[in-house]
Amino acid sequence: MASEKTLFDPDIRQLVGYQKNEITEHYIYKNLARRVDGVKNRRIFAQIAEDELRHYQVWKKHTGQDVKPGRIRIALYSLISMLFGFTFAVKLMEGGEKAAKREYESVAAMGEEIGGLARDEEEHEQALLTLLDEERLQYTGSIVLGLNDALVELTGALAGLTFALQNSRLVALTAIITGFAAALSMASSEYLSTKAEPGVKNPIKASFYTGVAYIVAVTVLIVPYLFLQDIYLSLAFAFVGAFLLIALFNFYVSVAQGVPFRSRFLEMAGLIVVVSGISFLAGLAIRYFFGITV
Repeated sequence: MASEKTLFDPDIRQLVGYQKNEITEHYIYKNLARRVDGVKNRRIFAQIAEDELRHYQVWKKHTGQDVKPGRIRIALYSLISMLFGFTFAVKLMEGGEKAAKREYESVAAMGEEIGGLARDEEEHEQALLTLLDEERLQYTGSIVLGLNDALVELTGALAGLTFALQNSRLVALTAIITGFAAALSMASSEYLSTKAEPGVKNPIKASFYTGVAYIVAVTVLIVPYLFLQDIYLSLAFAFVGAFLLIALFNFYVSVAQGVPFRSRFLEMAGLIVVVSGISFLAGLAIRYFFGITV
């Protein structure tokens, strides 16, 4: 008769899941350690990667199985870190560390060694919090300025132009000229504003982030008018694009900086709705007052 506790299939599957998660995160942290800037950050990632490999070996003693890592998850986090930066990827990983800690605490009765894994996961969570933010996060304010100004200003302008001009191509052409000029104006203003304020931000980089954010927003809003003939459908898709862009950006900020998502999203979305509504009424009034028919 075996002296150790017999694990039934559901328990084995659960432990194999833990094992797979550990070996997968080992490779994720190992990849991040090779690419991240800063000696401190590289050491933290390398140490966590080694801990995850050790955790894998602990679970392997209980399952008696070799488990392959999740290649898709490894590739996904590599892509996320390249597109959105290692800070964003790490914050997502931090949520996994919290979940792993809770899971391991639920099976801590299996032995002191398992309890040690839970403590390791808590230490990983604390270590990840000490990582320095990347440069791009220092310019979040500049990005917000560009996005918010473009989305609020241009959605309002599009609503007014749509009901004043009644021609999708003409609206798109007007919005492109307006948006490009406004992007240059906002970038210049951010350059002068940042230069006048003492701080660590580079004025040229701040203006670059503002200008690029503005142009991205303008592109998202104008594209429907270039491909759709129905002007009201174009306006509807422009609003959908605006809300999606707001949601994506605020999700990024909420994860990377640990700030609430809902309040920030509703604030920006509310501004767009209010300004667009006023512009819509203004467009109708101008069209009626001047008797414009296009």
